[in-house]
Amino acid sequence: MQMKIQDKREHPKIKPGLHPRNRHRERYDFKMLIASLPELAPFVKVNAYNDETIDFFDPEAVKMLNKSLLRHYYEIDFWDIPAGYLCPPIPGRADYIHHMADLLGSCNHGKIPTGNQVKCLDVGVGANCIYPIIGNKEYGWSFIGTDTDAVSIESAGKIVDLNPRLNGMIELRLQPNSNDIFKGIIQNDELIDLTVCNPPFHTSVAEAKSGTLRKLNNLKSKRFIKPVLNFGGQNHELWCEGGEEQFVRDMILQSKTFATSCFWFSTLISKESNLKSVYIALDKSEAFEVKTISMGQGNKISRVVAWTFLSIEQQKEWTKRRWSE
Repeated sequence: MQMKIQDKREHPKIKPGLHPRNRHRERYDFKMLIASLPELAPFVKVNAYNDETIDFFDPEAVKMLNKSLLRHYYEIDFWDIPAGYLCPPIPGRADYIHHMADLLGSCNHGKIPTGNQVKCLDVGVGANCIYPIIGNKEYGWSFIGTDTDAVSIESAGKIVDLNPRLNGMIELRLQPNSNDIFKGIIQNDELIDLTVCNPPFHTSVAEAKSGTLRKLNNLKSKRFIKPVLNFGGQNHELWCEGGEEQFVRDMILQSKTFATSCFWFSTLISKESNLKSVYIALDKSEAFEVKTISMGQGNKISRVVAWTFLSIEQQKEWTKRRWSE
């Protein structure tokens, strides 16, 4: 049976909502990506509208797309993750990094600080190591990646080891206590310019599976009984006790202990309904300054909440000491 080709859809040249410096604002150029990674070719199909695409519900296709994007745009020759681990959508992750670069720049007379003297901490680096890869390529920043999962640390370490450009730029640290976020990771006298985090979203395994099924049923318009995680994800990556809200509240509480060790703490907040309790926690922790940055990609809206305990004078001293050329 032959597929009926419908009239080709008109797409906006630039995807709305993405940061101006995001390399992924235009639609995927699959010919270019296949030239960078020929293994992508079998996963690229022409859809009913005569557009080249992949099946975004196929985990292997999504992983191969990520490999091609990382090779073409970020000079990553080796990238792989263990089966079932989180395979993140790269455009959204890049947006977070670019918005954080703007935040640092806003404290530095409008000039984004670059180079490996800028040190970032990725809380929950995962097996994929995406934030350090993007941050290092775009701004030359150095990273500490931390995770409670030994397999994730091993996988991220392999990515760093097998890409010479990343050697010496990314350090991986296993967090031995799942209740601690910064303790045991940030060392005495160690200064961190920025933390980033993509916190576990759900409150339980059941909720994570339910959310995946709901998304599949809405997008595919047919009933699914068993969820297929197209972007993967282990339990610790998808859920924790209390979900995103509790995780972020714990992070805020614990961040105060390291008030003078870090300039900007930050985290993604996926659920707008969580903002109220996050702001209450920040107020109780006596954060000096709080920023909320909206991000959007297609129909998905999220935001970053960033906070600092440093006074204006402390901020000026920090930028002068660490970012001045």
